[in-house]
Amino acid sequence: MHEHFNVSEWLVDRHIEAGNGDRIAIRSEGESFTYAEILGRVEAAAAGLRALGVRCEERVAMVMLDSVEFVAMFLGALRIGAVPVPMNPLLPGRDLGVIVADSRARVVAISAAREQSLAELRAGAHEVEVVISSGVSSDAQLGWVDFIGAGSDGSVAATWAESPGFWLCTSGSTGQPKLAMHRHADIPATCETYANQVLGIAADDICFSVGPMFHAYGLGNSLTFPFSVGATAVLEPTRPPTPQLVVDIVTSERPTLFFCIPTFYAALLASDVADDTFSSVRFGVSAAEALPTETFERFRKRFGVTILDGIGSTEQLHIYLSNAPTGFRAGTSGRAVPGYEVRVVDESDNDQSVDVPGQLLVRGPSVATGYWCRSDTTRATFEGEWMRTGDLYAVDTDGFHTYLGRVDDMLRVGGEWVSPAEVEGVLIEHPDVLEAAIVGLPDDQNVTRPVAFVVAIGGATPSVDDLTEHCRSRLAGYKRPKVYRMVNELPKTATGKIQRFKLRAL
Repeated sequence: MHEHFNVSEWLVDRHIEAGNGDRIAIRSEGESFTYAEILGRVEAAAAGLRALGVRCEERVAMVMLDSVEFVAMFLGALRIGAVPVPMNPLLPGRDLGVIVADSRARVVAISAAREQSLAELRAGAHEVEVVISSGVSSDAQLGWVDFIGAGSDGSVAATWAESPGFWLCTSGSTGQPKLAMHRHADIPATCETYANQVLGIAADDICFSVGPMFHAYGLGNSLTFPFSVGATAVLEPTRPPTPQLVVDIVTSERPTLFFCIPTFYAALLASDVADDTFSSVRFGVSAAEALPTETFERFRKRFGVTILDGIGSTEQLHIYLSNAPTGFRAGTSGRAVPGYEVRVVDESDNDQSVDVPGQLLVRGPSVATGYWCRSDTTRATFEGEWMRTGDLYAVDTDGFHTYLGRVDDMLRVGGEWVSPAEVEGVLIEHPDVLEAAIVGLPDDQNVTRPVAFVVAIGGATPSVDDLTEHCRSRLAGYKRPKVYRMVNELPKTATGKIQRFKLRAL
């Protein structure tokens, strides 16, 4: 017999059973929702899904903005043993249809604000039978009030730790979507490792994440981490948020843990917000891309907040390599999170020496069971207990890991390897540069050269000569960009990863 475990029950019910049902679970757009109220909404969503005939292990596609309805649908599906599949609600309907069809979902939950994508979504996902909207009922969809009032059985299914839990969509920077499959057990694994042992999260914490909940990073930040200890999550549906909106939320909600991405930290630094804006924050957290040393130091000096940079992945569910309050080093991704192991290896999987670059491998308790219907990719990524991250790192004598870029992004210039992350870090040190991305493009002799795509800080106009001189004293000749292209923005995934394949096509 399997020992019963349901992660929806673990995240919500036990707080009510412990007498903490009146604690604030969510703050969203000025409203407060207690854990007891959230349990009622989760049970209602579970009952509504059962009334629609949703069965154990059936997929429920979620095209939802950060909201109480997202929480109710995600946990309600898990409660009945179904498999919620959150996806980026800002994607065009055509792209959403491809992912929904891949998941074989017949039920789709969508935020009312994104209903305009429904026609194209349904055109590409012919198995969809029911659409649940967070808005009102119509001929095309079942409204939220009617949905949660349709059933009466919100009980917990007979699941266990190894039961299929939820799927998350990952495309990284390649643009090819895959569905990473996670178990019920994976959520408490990340809570007990990173959230507990690195962040030291507690019931009196207030968590606010700029990263959205459909992604693994935001899902932990805004739902599973705070709910694991009975803390409070601040949810904001606006996508993408502006620096001013984030500042307004931080000022009014006074979060103690602030989760963000490097480019947004840079945007906050470039704004004219008050220096005491983040006075309530005990730690900032950064992921998605490497946090430049310059950004770390400027944010700490101006706002008094130490940013704990780390790296995670959809496949590992959250951060597995991180700086920590007890030990951090600017410009690095830190050390392995307790509970995880990492290796830096060469092409033959031999451990590299100190400061010698190699591919990062990781193993830990929250790893996905594989990719849905992607057997070749699954076999290439997951090798026994170890997972190939595709990231290039070097580790120093103190165990701190420095990110050098994706293995596929490394440039071979004049017989030497060039790390895009190193060159980008130098460019960002220029006072007029907000963001930078390096890709390799062939010149007129078909020789690969580093090309820099640069986003200037508002109002600044750095010249090519100025940027060239800035790099001259900081980088070896073969590492310096030979071409600079000024752009208004860099193409990124919804989670902040630079899409270099799009830059190469420009």
